[in-house]
Amino acid sequence: MEWIDRLNDAMEYVEERLTGEITLEGAARRAACSPYHFQRMFPYMTGMAFSEYVRRRRMTAAAMELTGGAKVIDIAAKYGYESPTAFNRAFQSIHGVPPRAARTRGAALRAYPRITFTLSIKGESAMEYRIVERKGFRVVGFGTGEPMTMEDCFEKVPRFWAERGGDIPRLCALMDGTEPRGVLGVSACDGGQFSGYYIAVATERPAPEGMDEYTVPAGTWAVFPCSGPVPEAMQALQKRIITEWLPSSGYEYAAAPDIEVYAADNYNHEVWLPIVKAK
Repeated sequence: MEWIDRLNDAMEYVEERLTGEITLEGAARRAACSPYHFQRMFPYMTGMAFSEYVRRRRMTAAAMELTGGAKVIDIAAKYGYESPTAFNRAFQSIHGVPPRAARTRGAALRAYPRITFTLSIKGESAMEYRIVERKGFRVVGFGTGEPMTMEDCFEKVPRFWAERGGDIPRLCALMDGTEPRGVLGVSACDGGQFSGYYIAVATERPAPEGMDEYTVPAGTWAVFPCSGPVPEAMQALQKRIITEWLPSSGYEYAAAPDIEVYAADNYNHEVWLPIVKAK
């Protein structure tokens, strides 16, 4: 229950600061985990990025004040927007109508309640896994050529795979038996911060011209087999790992790279979750 309490304390942090500064680091401190850890877990537990949750809560509160007769310019400033134009864009993206419409009786608005985490009894099906300790290894392939935050991943990573689909045979030709075997999706982590995404293979061979390389540091991973079509099966498994396996495992999410291993038969894949013993 302590884990649940810490997550709810992070949600309380958001409520306390709806009209002030809300940071990922502040929420992570209240959840007693690293910002990297918190940012990775939140979308799997809630279905949205942390920044999107904050925006929805702010626009829900702003709409309630506007329906009470408050002025748009005052509410824009109260919720941290430098101009009514920026506030209008944010408000309309959530409610589908401009802020001034919220002051009209009968306007259709949307409310996004505060998230509350509760204990849920699951585990109706077994989760196979193994613990793997690895020395550092090198991957060669293609890194994202544009800045990307962890919260961008759900949108940008699928697009990156689509762009690089034609390069998969070239990557497979570089494989030399180094584990993990397969085409890898590597969410790189350096200094406890997300530092990019790679479509690559583990290999000792030199990187061809035009390809990037990255060294995955030594660490410990929980490895879960994944059967089924991707990306649906992979996403469903990752959610179960974060919400079911991790809280009761005795481990915590380590500030190290996450690795997806895609097999040649497009069905028997793996998720490598970086872990450390819980304190």
